[in-house]
Amino acid sequence: QLQACGGGLVQAGGSLRLSCAASGRTFSNYAIGWFRQVPGEEREFVVAINWSAETDYADSVKGRFTISRDNAKNTVNLQMNNLKPEDTAVYYCVAERGGSLYSNPRLWTYWGQGTQVTVSS
Repeated sequence: QLQACGGGLVQAGGSLRLSCAASGRTFSNYAIGWFRQVPGEEREFVVAINWSAETDYADSVKGRFTISRDNAKNTVNLQMNNLKPEDTAVYYCVAERGGSLYSNPRLWTYWGQGTQVTVSS
């Protein structure tokens, strides 16, 4: 089970920190990622991290977003800086057993409930 939190409303240029808490499985065996979705559009890959802290970022967030994980606390954090209006979306925490960092949402088995991020201009 994945529980995402930390969304909210922020002005352009501001920051937010999303967290994803996992329960029920051996967290360290799973890659954790974030996708986002705007109504009427496909889910978009944002970033992912595997058990060895290897990461993959979408080009649109490189240099602004940073993902980190704490296996002892079963959590993954997403620090989002210099937010832009185009970052506005519902953000979903995802998990998949193994070390692959998929950008295809169909390859992630476990999905959290989503948290809204709104960036005003």
